[in-house]
Amino acid sequence: MEWISNSRILIVGLGLIGGSYARALKRLGFHVTAIDVRKEAIDYALENHIIDDGYTEVKKDIVGSADAVIFGLYPKVFKEWIARYQSCFKPGAMITDVTGVKSCIVYDIQNMLRDDVEFIASHPMAGKEVYGVENSDDAIFRGANFIIVMTEKNTPEGVRWIGGLGRILGFSRISVLSPEEHDEMIGYLSQLTHCIAVSLMTCSDNEHLVDYTGDSFRDLTRIANINEDMWSELFLLNKEPLLKYMDIFIDEFSSFRDMIANEDTEHMKERMRLSTKRRAYFNK
Repeated sequence: MEWISNSRILIVGLGLIGGSYARALKRLGFHVTAIDVRKEAIDYALENHIIDDGYTEVKKDIVGSADAVIFGLYPKVFKEWIARYQSCFKPGAMITDVTGVKSCIVYDIQNMLRDDVEFIASHPMAGKEVYGVENSDDAIFRGANFIIVMTEKNTPEGVRWIGGLGRILGFSRISVLSPEEHDEMIGYLSQLTHCIAVSLMTCSDNEHLVDYTGDSFRDLTRIANINEDMWSELFLLNKEPLLKYMDIFIDEFSSFRDMIANEDTEHMKERMRLSTKRRAYFNK
């Protein structure tokens, strides 16, 4: 399947990312349908012309008319949905996801999926500290990174197809990782940082901090405004990589604490120079 304007796209799970996909794809001329259990999400998306039509229940003919299906569901619900409804897919349909963990779902879904439907996993590395279609905004994709998560079951056509999605949505860099490589990376870059932000917000109960803070604290804790249901599930499903990086961080933080306690200025400055050097890669 190519990304041509008469393609029919179904989005299952109309949250922040699903809604942002819908905005972009509808703006580009695709026919966009959505399924979400929240009636208010469907109503909002219809009223604001984010989708062409929407439903709160799975309808066989709607799923069967889609050339491509994009899933914005929690991992466990995603697998349950595929097991229950995959018979509805059109032969030759392509499906993808926006899920934040991969090893625990990609192989299971590919093993259970019909041979005439391809699942090529992906992860848009974009988001906001709020959630729901009401806060969707396809501008978050422009200049962001897009990860294709492939296995030996994926075809060259599937990889081209999902790469095409990343390009038309406006992502600036498209990378390819295995599920294991993805989860290792995400444990550090995303999950650890969310754990740090949550911990910063929970280690003081001073309600007046907002009256004194500057940009540094706001920047560090932006992602502490967190969806507890989604992120607790993601943390547990990727527990081993996350715990590994939490331990590394604790050791590094303890070492830096000892430098301050011992007034070890030389080694403290050395760590700061290394930090500045590594952060410079992100400034390019």
